[in-house]
Amino acid sequence: MPGAKIARSDHRITETPNALMATLASPTHGGTSTLSLWRVTMRAAQRGPRHAFDVEQAWHLLVGAATITVEAETFALRVGDTVVIPAGCRRQVSTDSGAEFVVTGPADGRAVTISAEGAGEPIAPAWIV
Repeated sequence: MPGAKIARSDHRITETPNALMATLASPTHGGTSTLSLWRVTMRAAQRGPRHAFDVEQAWHLLVGAATITVEAETFALRVGDTVVIPAGCRRQVSTDSGAEFVVTGPADGRAVTISAEGAGEPIAPAWIV
């Protein structure tokens, strides 16, 4: 296949309590066999769960302002900033004013939530498969 177009109207939308994810490309969505690309939109005063992925990801801030804590380091992000998060690192994303990211990583990634009780079961989030 020489290439693939995925129309905006074909983006797959997944809503969680903290964000809205729009799948832009993934193996089940078309156009790629190994990568995922998605947009994350967070409303003001949102904080995602502490979690980790078993794959590397790159988060690029398109709109707003946000913080991403990776392990013990917190990155304050402005529009145009990118954070690369290594596989296995605990992270948490938050915004006071609202934020929109574009994110990419391997499509075979699995996430685990991390709480005071420990790590949850690995899952494949719907927006990356």
